[in-house]
Amino acid sequence: MIVVTAPTAKIGRRVVERLLDAGESVRVVVRDPQRLSPGVRDRVEVVEGSHRDAAVVDKAFVGADAVFWLMPSDLRAPDVMTSYVEASRPGVEAVAAHGVRHVVGVSALGRGTAVADRAGNGTASLAMDDLFATVTNYRALANPTFMDNTLRDIRTILGQGAIYGPLTPDRKVPMVATRDIGDTAARLLLDRSWTGFAEVPLLGPENLSGNDMASVITDVLGIPVRYVQIEAAHLETAMLSFGASPGMARAMTDMAQAKIDGLDDSVVRTAENSTPTTFRQWCTEVLRPAVDAARS
Repeated sequence: MIVVTAPTAKIGRRVVERLLDAGESVRVVVRDPQRLSPGVRDRVEVVEGSHRDAAVVDKAFVGADAVFWLMPSDLRAPDVMTSYVEASRPGVEAVAAHGVRHVVGVSALGRGTAVADRAGNGTASLAMDDLFATVTNYRALANPTFMDNTLRDIRTILGQGAIYGPLTPDRKVPMVATRDIGDTAARLLLDRSWTGFAEVPLLGPENLSGNDMASVITDVLGIPVRYVQIEAAHLETAMLSFGASPGMARAMTDMAQAKIDGLDDSVVRTAENSTPTTFRQWCTEVLRPAVDAARS
């Protein structure tokens, strides 16, 4: 039995699909079972509720061989340690209580860097990993920025012909598609021969700059799009306008500044940590349909 948290999120949905394709028994923890597709809902065990809830994870982890752990950011939390670490403690305790032997979690790059302790959400993700690693075999999927975050820019792409970010226009950094994170998670959950703690960096197939991204988006959408650099501090104001607490808004600025200072540059690219989906492929298969839907 493999338990999947956040099964309606992009990554969690991909994990569930891959595990079911492989014939595994899957149990999901979900707040609203109606958000599961009918084809999935009929093939999984459902534990309704939040995986932040001790009673829910205690029920969900009974008899589990492995768990996929994805802790979404809680914008209403007072700070990132509450959002990620304290919210994960019930899950860690349930893993220990039920003897779950393998956990795969979604985390961040940056461990061991000079900015790892001041990287906002990234810092909290690394601390969350450390919690799980004390009680079970654990693999942390260490990710850079998601390609899928570009979906948040659809309004400015259509309205202003622009995407925005805190890095200089020519600064090249790794980016990964959420589909590749899900595929890697499923592979690790299916092959549980690994032990101990390790990070699994996922760097996408190439490093990209903001200008590179804008050029690809321009080609794929057929409309001119440019990259515009903004101050990292502007992200705090934006997050507050979205309803984030002051602590969570500040964490977003801290993470952006850490990326400027090299948070995602700590891992040397290899064939093993280079995932397959290119930004052009992602734009063609994900961004363009989303933009077309927004236009209609």
